Amino acid sequence: MTVIPKEYLLLFNAVTDAEQTLAQLRETLLQAQRQAEELFLEEPGGEDPSSEP
Repeated sequence: MTVIPKEYLLLFNAVTDAEQTLAQLRETLLQAQRQAEELFLEEPGGEDPSSEP
């Protein structure tokens, strides 16, 4: 069995944690984008951008 030095385990765990945090942040941002788009479409004239003067 190969022994992995503790500094590599520390780095691997930090990278893994960062990847998970970024994935959660991505989902949060996508949800905010969806909500913003829904709010925009609820506004009068929000469905047809060519209707602006």
